[in-house]
Amino acid sequence: MVFHTVPKFVQRLFPERIWSGESGKQQVYLTFDDGPVPGITDFVLSELVKRGMVATFFMVGDNVRKNTSLAKEVLSQGNEIANHTFHHLNGWKTNNEKYEQDFLECDELLESITGRKVRFFRPPYGLMTNAQAQKISKTHQIVMWNMLSGDYDLSLDPKVILVKSMEKTEPGSVVLFHDQQKTATVLPEILPTYLDQIQENGWETALL
Repeated sequence: MVFHTVPKFVQRLFPERIWSGESGKQQVYLTFDDGPVPGITDFVLSELVKRGMVATFFMVGDNVRKNTSLAKEVLSQGNEIANHTFHHLNGWKTNNEKYEQDFLECDELLESITGRKVRFFRPPYGLMTNAQAQKISKTHQIVMWNMLSGDYDLSLDPKVILVKSMEKTEPGSVVLFHDQQKTATVLPEILPTYLDQIQENGWETALL
């Protein structure tokens, strides 16, 4: 079961994390996890450029290592890139020392590409221990989301994903899509129409 919106009580459990942007502004905060992956990340970039939109890409370090030029292309088009660990680790299943080292390895690689400190981190699966969060939050803002598209769930009809995603998006929403192999066939069916709907609503996209 995919919960397209994160319950408010869950958000209140971790108030120091970013769940949404300013609701008073006509802006939506697009985010993409798990890339960069050839064939899907470049598709996302193409769709964003067509509409003059921007997004924050939470990148897996190992994918950046394999596809460095694609990561640089994301950045060159005015988007933000951020840390999603080097090996897409589940914090609940990884000891704190290993998790921190994996986080730092990704950070160093991203900094070598951007030439500046990385500001944002998102835990894969949204899961990390309190100790991991306390350590990382000393240097990075931890970004979650309040609208999960469900694009990764291959049991869902893309039409349902699209309708639910549009219904649940509102000004200030931090929206989560994935530019990974699992979404390579699904995202082309939903993202163009979804982005068009944002424009038709008179909303802009903004960076975190």
